[in-house]
Amino acid sequence: MSCSGCSGAIERVLKKLEGIQSYTVSLEAQSADVYAEDGLAYETVLEKIRKTGKTVVKGERDGVEVAV
Repeated sequence: MSCSGCSGAIERVLKKLEGIQSYTVSLEAQSADVYAEDGLAYETVLEKIRKTGKTVVKGERDGVEVAV
């Protein structure tokens, strides 16, 4: 993410995604922390973020690093 528009795009898709409990998007840290209900698949969250045109370089699920 290189601008507020980038982080805003990620915030918009997360806000609309059913099953998201909370999220924090940090332009400065170039990261997004997403907390979701058990029924929401990790892959679904990744797909929605990728659709914004952003590259996901690493991810964690329940504190364990997961392939992206």
